Amino acid sequence: MKRILIVEDEPDIQELLRAYLEDAGYQTAVAGDGVAALALFGGQPFDLVLLDLMLPKIDGFGVCELIRQQSQIPILMLTALDGEESQLRGFGMDIDDYVTKPFSMPVLLEKIRVILRRRGTAGEDSRLRYRDLTLDLDTREALLDGQLLDLTAREFELLHTFLAAPGRVFTREMLLAKLWGYDFYGDERVVDSHIKNLRHKLGRNYIDTVRGVGYRAAKEDH
Repeated sequence: MKRILIVEDEPDIQELLRAYLEDAGYQTAVAGDGVAALALFGGQPFDLVLLDLMLPKIDGFGVCELIRQQSQIPILMLTALDGEESQLRGFGMDIDDYVTKPFSMPVLLEKIRVILRRRGTAGEDSRLRYRDLTLDLDTREALLDGQLLDLTAREFELLHTFLAAPGRVFTREMLLAKLWGYDFYGDERVVDSHIKNLRHKLGRNYIDTVRGVGYRAAKEDH
């Protein structure tokens, strides 16, 4: 039975979600603020997080960021904000989908079913392989020829981004939004610095520079 963590601060919506999901055959746990959500998440396994954006103590973006530092668990975000900026920010943090309040319970249930089915099919093997590199997405470790690489969390995420889509070009702006967040106001050359360090640690040029555009991992038949 799949377990879902419901993170919602409104008691009426909490109860509605809990009852509906349990009737659909899911096990649930409920948190009413960001701190409680992280405590529950760290204490027991879940298959999906249903995460409200507007939360006390730590908002949904903060909770999402902290979860993503340790897990690629599916996250479905609930929000009363239907603006493009907030949705893009969420997708930049690797959430799986958005549901805007007020929402249809049957539609919500279908989104959960599709996400779990898609993640279950794709996630049977938590290791991502590319040439002689292996990324373990559960332990957050990168192995080159079987040897553990000493990568920072952001270097690991950069490598994961490239290897998950070989051949796809990522601009600096895309990488900043995905790994640093849309509220990053520093110099975009920080991306170049991280790429340089990552290339040095790999010792092999698996990350191509696309002049005037950005970076990519070459397709494996390249």
